[in-house]
Amino acid sequence: MTDMPATGPTVFVVDDDASMLRALSRLLTLAGYAVEAFASAPEFLARHQPSDRGCVLADLRMPHMSGLELQAALARSGNPLPVIFLTAHGDIPTSVQAIKGGAEDFLTKPVPKDKLLASVQRALAQDAATFGQDARRRELQRQFDLLTPREREVLSLVITGKLNKEIAGKLGVAEGTIKAHRASIMEKFQVHSPVELGRLTQELGALGRKAGHRPQAEAP
Repeated sequence: MTDMPATGPTVFVVDDDASMLRALSRLLTLAGYAVEAFASAPEFLARHQPSDRGCVLADLRMPHMSGLELQAALARSGNPLPVIFLTAHGDIPTSVQAIKGGAEDFLTKPVPKDKLLASVQRALAQDAATFGQDARRRELQRQFDLLTPREREVLSLVITGKLNKEIAGKLGVAEGTIKAHRASIMEKFQVHSPVELGRLTQELGALGRKAGHRPQAEAP
């Protein structure tokens, strides 16, 4: 059951209650959001794509697959969209489990319109921020992949704050060779000063840690 195709940030509503599904879809559509509605979690997961942007508004208790099981399935996917739970059967242990699983919010029915829309807006903003970080990480990784093995070695030492002379001594090469490697690294990363290179390598490391991966540029 789909109200409109996902062409941008979309609120994916998942609820086995047909009347609630219609009401939520109508409310969100009138508020200006693109909406896709699904009567079950498996139906939504069959539609879910890595390119989807937006958030999921899901009932907690549903047949075949619960909201928490849907949340876990999304977490395992390559695109874990923010999840907002909306339920008439909320309890503290369940809400704690949902929040620990990364839920954006846990709302109890009936929820005021303004509260629901504010939660959806926060979830969409969170997804946009995450998507922006992912795009930046991919671009930095693409640039890093252009480096030669020696340039990666030099970069890993630059990150630690070592000077050209120190790097040359550690690698057993002339200082001029290190300067040439640094110039090539800066060209491939499209930076124009050692300060910019330092900021970029810090960013690469920070993005890698946020993603739960060891920063590639810090590899020995």
